[in-house]
Amino acid sequence: MAQITQKIALEDVRFYSPIGFYEEEQVLGNEFMVSVSVSFPFKNPDSEEIGNTVNYEELYAILVEVMSPRRKLLESAAEDILNRIVEEYAHIQQIEVSIRKINPPFGGDVANSVVSLYYTKD
Repeated sequence: MAQITQKIALEDVRFYSPIGFYEEEQVLGNEFMVSVSVSFPFKNPDSEEIGNTVNYEELYAILVEVMSPRRKLLESAAEDILNRIVEEYAHIQQIEVSIRKINPPFGGDVANSVVSLYYTKD
């Protein structure tokens, strides 16, 4: 039997956040691009009813809240985003979170570094 899966995503949401391993990064901040996608079974009796889907404005609010405070590692931010989504939306079956740091400050000609987490419900 076939199943339809719905995917909701926010791609390349730009943040300037106090996240970085070095103290000066936490003081000066860095530029980040965050992408998140969620997938779940499409069982939608009314495709015009927002309660039958995931409101991407709510996903954006989670990103803003997690990316605002000082922290050392992108891994902790990605984990917090993933955990918040799991707690908020029990019906979600898959989540992908990626955070790119633009121009990481380690002396090389690197466009960005990336941390990604993937979640699949058993």
